[in-house]
Order: sequence, then C-alpha cells, then structure tokens
Amino acid sequence: MAIISNRYEFLYLFDCENGNPNGDPDAGNAPRVDPEDMHGLVSDVALKRRVRNYVQIARGNEMPYAIFVEHATNLNTKIVRAHEQTEGGYAPGGKANKGKVEAARRWLCANFFDIRTFGAVLAVGPNAGQVRGPVQFAFARSIDPVLPLDISITRMAVTQDVTGAKSSADYLKWEQEQPEDSLRTMGRKALISYGLYLAKGFISAHLAEQTGFTEEDLALFWEALLRMFEHDRSASKGLMSVREPIVIFKHVGTDSDTSQRARQARLGCAPAHKLFDLIKVTRREGVQAPRSFSDYHITFHRSGVPAGVEACFACWNNGSTVIRSEPPQTWEVR
Repeated sequence: MAIISNRYEFLYLFDCENGNPNGDPDAGNAPRVDPEDMHGLVSDVALKRRVRNYVQIARGNEMPYAIFVEHATNLNTKIVRAHEQTEGGYAPGGKANKGKVEAARRWLCANFFDIRTFGAVLAVGPNAGQVRGPVQFAFARSIDPVLPLDISITRMAVTQDVTGAKSSADYLKWEQEQPEDSLRTMGRKALISYGLYLAKGFISAHLAEQTGFTEEDLALFWEALLRMFEHDRSASKGLMSVREPIVIFKHVGTDSDTSQRARQARLGCAPAHKLFDLIKVTRREGVQAPRSFSDYHITFHRSGVPAGVEACFACWNNGSTVIRSEPPQTWEVR
C-alpha cells in the first residue's frame, strides 16, 4: 500500500433541511452560529465523527481500519494494547523509554484508520506519544445566515422517579392514580429550516508519511465523505445531504526533472486560499430565503487553476466513488 505523495485541498458542500446539523452544548444544543453575522457553523470534530462512524460501519471496525476514538470507550485500553503488542510489553506504572513510545505509536498508526488520518493525542495514560494527522478540516460555514428555531413539542409520557416504589407494580399503581394530564409533559427541539454549508479541508503528504496514510486510506476517506450522512440519520438532524461533487485540488508539480516535480507535488504549487477562491457559491437571483440546493448557483473558475495543480471532482456512482476531471454540467465554468 503506497503512502500518498501529493498535497491536496478539498472543498465539500452539504446541506441540512429542518434539522440541527451540529448542536452547541453551551447554548442548550441549539444549532451553532457565528453571533456576528448568524451564519451557521459545523465543527471539524462533528465532521470527523461522521467519517469515523462510516468507516466503522463499512469496514466492521477491523484492523487495519479500526477506529480509535469510539463512542463511550476508554482510549487508554487501546494504548495499553499497543504496548502489549510491541517489544517489551506493558509495564504498569513504569515510564516507557523513547523507543518503546515510538513502537507503540507506530502500532497504533498501522491499525487505526482515524489515527492515520486525523492524528491523536496518545499520551493520556500509558504513553504512546502524539500524532499529527495529514487530513484536517476547518469549521464548515453556511453560505447564508441561518435562523435557529426553538420548537415546543409534546411528550405523551413522563419519566417520574416514584419515591418508595420497589417494583414495576408499584410504578403501575402510582401511574393509575395520577390525573391523565399529569402524565404528559412538554419538550423542545432546536433546528434550522435550511442551510447550505461549505467545508474546506487539507491533506499533507509530509504528515501522511509519518502516519502511514496510504492511497487506499485516501480512497476510503473520499468514500466516507460522500456517504457518511446516509448512515447518520436521526430525528434531530432532519435531512442532511452531500451535494456532490467533492472538489479536489491535487498538487502534481511542473518541473521537467522527476525528483524536483515530486518535491513540488508534496509541498504544493499554490496557496490553499487561492484554490478555494476558484469555487463561488451564490444565491440565484430573486431568492430571498433559500430553502433548497437549487436556490444556489455554483461557478468554477477553471481558468484560474494554477500550473502544477489538477482540479478533479469526486462523486458517488452506482455504489462506487468516481473521480472525474469535469465539473457537473449544472455548474457555470469560466
């Protein structure tokens, strides 16, 4: 399995209809927003979580595609196992030397997809160092402002802790003695009516070499981005959808010398922000309050793609991830 040898940037559109794409625990789980302009936000952590969840489903959580940061688990369990599986074993209470820490780190990178991809802090108990992952997201941001709504709902049952009850029969007796209206309660649901979000990401060939992130890992990552919302359904999230394709900027270099061109491909041939600026997403004329993806217009400035960079487009076709050289026909190309 070849380690990737090119730098990449990617741009990713997704939307949310009548749901909460990313709740803020500090705001009663209301949808995240930028308070200055009310544009919606989705954290990088939320996107990584969905990638992890898809890979866990798709690969059965089996090594070498196992997931390190699983729901409701102790990360130290896996770190201890890394020490057990490498030379010298695990010494409880002891301090591992540099070589032992490095061996445990390499074992974890080799067996856990999300460590190879996103990195991890592995010095939280038994020390296995720290890993900077080659794949990183910025916060996703909505194209237009969103309006978080706080909706009242009725719950047709209660969860009362009955004092003195020792059995289900005691709970049933209490329930039968209550007025019917007291066995209902109110609840709340936070959502936005619609938001189209744009996420930006980066992939470093240099950091990929350190973690062992391969071309096969990269293909699985594109697959996860395209399909992850299909396995992340809940009443709170509404309808979340990937708006294909993923725009991928691959640095390939320009030099006639093979070794120098490979160096350019690893280091990159243009700043990330200039590549992202080649894609413009705007509201269609006359649309005041967007409520669907069709309310937007996308322009790709192909003429601005710099030398040494290839623009390509990833989409999901007949169950497979397909990388194309041409943007969708619905986009305007300049």
